[in-house]
Amino acid sequence: MSDAIIEARELRKRYRDIVAVDGISFSVRAGEIFGMLGPNGAGKTTTVEMVEGMREPDSGDAFINGISVVKEPKRVKSIIGVQLQQNAFLDNLTLAETVGLFATLYGSDITADDVLSQVGLQDRGKHNYKNLSGGQKQRMSIAVALVNDPVAMFLDEPTTGLDPQARRNIWGLIRDLRDSGKAILLTTHYMEEAEDLCDRVAIVDQGRIVAMDTPHALVNALRDRGARSEHRDGALNLEDVFIDITGKDLREGTGSESE
Repeated sequence: MSDAIIEARELRKRYRDIVAVDGISFSVRAGEIFGMLGPNGAGKTTTVEMVEGMREPDSGDAFINGISVVKEPKRVKSIIGVQLQQNAFLDNLTLAETVGLFATLYGSDITADDVLSQVGLQDRGKHNYKNLSGGQKQRMSIAVALVNDPVAMFLDEPTTGLDPQARRNIWGLIRDLRDSGKAILLTTHYMEEAEDLCDRVAIVDQGRIVAMDTPHALVNALRDRGARSEHRDGALNLEDVFIDITGKDLREGTGSESE
């Protein structure tokens, strides 16, 4: 894909006798939200960590804006933004001080006001992190990921534990980032979130991508196969696609190595 900002090529990773990732390839364009979905232990977390340069693949490579993650991991890390589910920000630093600290680490001259304004926290610069609501903390984690003006962003379950209002607020922020031209790779267990936000999704199971398309196309393909919804309204959705492809058995996972 000529305009790909994020690109994975035949990534593989094994832990002893467990094949965590088995030849995964995909691309994410500028101005696209790409969702990576899968049961616990499917291999999606290991895949994302390899693309970010946080975990070395056994074989294959990933590229950010044409730069090899395997060959130039430090250079890649300077142009990506990573939002994690859990952050270790200092509770007693103000948001402006926290942004300033990360800007110094990245050698960025961006101001705290500029970053906080991007995530709707411009009036919270003098507040301590510990006093934020759950939704504000998630926006703050995204703010820090924006300090180096990344070309690609990785969002790990960005709305876990949030109430409906805070979740919708984060959705709006993610759309704004997409519309600004950033390539966004998002992981989520919320099928409604993936269906609403993502331009395309990949469903990962047993270390492989088993389906990849727009949510609308995947739902239509399931309908064309004659599937019937179990929902009250009778409408098929992305959750039905996910269950149809990965099965109904409960997956507990076995830790980060198999995830």
